[in-house]
Amino acid sequence: MRAAQGDHPMTSTIRLNDKAQPLAAGQSVADLLAAQDVNPQGVAVALNGAVLPRGRWAETRLNDGDELHLFTAIAGG
Repeated sequence: MRAAQGDHPMTSTIRLNDKAQPLAAGQSVADLLAAQDVNPQGVAVALNGAVLPRGRWAETRLNDGDELHLFTAIAGG
């Protein structure tokens, strides 16, 4: 069966630091960070405006339209 002309396959996306990012089915926060080569040390994650504890990164599945922000700790003085 062919899709009607003008139909497009559904693509899931999230916003990662305000940029659109494709989302793999069942992808967790930890999976996404690994795919982005993000070192989890010194990084905080906010999912849809709420800080997500590091212990929940592997179990938290991302959904279409989620907004994820990564924050890196910077030492200063």
